[in-house]
Amino acid sequence: MKKFYLSLLGSALLSIIILGWLIDAFSQQTQTPHDVFYSETQMIKGFAKQLAAISPSQRPQAIKQLNDDFTVQLEYRPTQSLALPQSLLAQITQPSGLILEDQQGYYLLYSEPNLGSHHLKMRLMKDHNHEQGNDVLLTMLFYAGLCVFMGFIITPLAKRLSVLNDAAQRFAKGDLKSRIHVSHFTYIKDVELTFNRMASQIEKLLEENKLMASSLSHDIRTPIACLRFGLEAAQDSPNEQKRLEYLARMEQDLDQMESMLKSYLAFATLEQKANQLTFNESDLDSYTLTLVHQLEPKLEQRQLRIQQQIEPGAVCADLHWLARAIVNLLSNACDFATSEILISAKQAGNQVIFTIEDDGPGIDPKNWHKVFSPFFQEQTHRNRDGESYGLGLAIVAKVADWHHGTVSVTKSKQLGGACFTLSIQNKSL
Repeated sequence: MKKFYLSLLGSALLSIIILGWLIDAFSQQTQTPHDVFYSETQMIKGFAKQLAAISPSQRPQAIKQLNDDFTVQLEYRPTQSLALPQSLLAQITQPSGLILEDQQGYYLLYSEPNLGSHHLKMRLMKDHNHEQGNDVLLTMLFYAGLCVFMGFIITPLAKRLSVLNDAAQRFAKGDLKSRIHVSHFTYIKDVELTFNRMASQIEKLLEENKLMASSLSHDIRTPIACLRFGLEAAQDSPNEQKRLEYLARMEQDLDQMESMLKSYLAFATLEQKANQLTFNESDLDSYTLTLVHQLEPKLEQRQLRIQQQIEPGAVCADLHWLARAIVNLLSNACDFATSEILISAKQAGNQVIFTIEDDGPGIDPKNWHKVFSPFFQEQTHRNRDGESYGLGLAIVAKVADWHHGTVSVTKSKQLGGACFTLSIQNKSL
């Protein structure tokens, strides 16, 4: 919008300057004083001829008589009383005379050889109606030109607003793929980009909700079936010990359902956290070391070694959610690693890059883009604890998106397993 404001202001100033210059030039060319006072010029030439035909002593009385008869302001003066340069004095004897302007208005000076060293001065009266009509015409031309200039600025804006309105209407009717093709020549580029981001977020949320509903309905069938089987078995069993075993299994199934629902609900409300980020700065080495210490019990339980390659630098982000993402990646590596994990961190320009590698079986390349989708789990490499719902890596992807970064997975060149790379924008730079 700043671009639009500057363009509008610049166009207004430029149009005023150009139109003012054009109208002034037009006015001077179409309405010169000689054209306006043509009849007065012919009249003073006739008066000069009449005065030249009589003696100089009779001329003052003749001037008075002409003023009375023709209702004019005519004066008979010596030419030497004029304080004018020689170039202007020479124009007095020209057929058109010399028209000058003072505080009272225009006056005409004229002389001819027969008048000797004297000249005639006649006060000129403008036709105010004609002048007012010209002023109105020029004013209308000015505003019309100003509207044309403004039209060149407003028209592209109106077109882009129309495009935005059409895209919004298509989106409201259910076309979730509706987007605006952002042009380089637009005043509302930020608005168009914001609309596209909003539409993408809404589309993503709706897809996740559909996926969550589908996954929840699918995953909850197993514990419900187990509950139904356990309930029927407990009712039919005459053995009290067996009945207690069935009830214990039913309690485990209920715990599993509760854990599942908590995970699903936590993920469903995760998007609200995007507007509550708190950015802080920390040393990259100490921050990463703290996260590794959190997983030491799990590393010892699995008898895994972890290597660290941390370059000097600083990270500025929402340290809580960034830690959540890195811990999820490390925990995922612990679940699939055979004996070794490698974590690397470095600062590259305005980016901070974390890499977590393991020596496990890795991830099928055809699933590299799917593993970050909610509720996705590879069929051949399930979590050892059987408590994963396919949300850990989806949370990592969301945290990366909140920090205007990316997350990806490839095959580790050093350890041979999976290699996860998390890159975020460093807010301190």
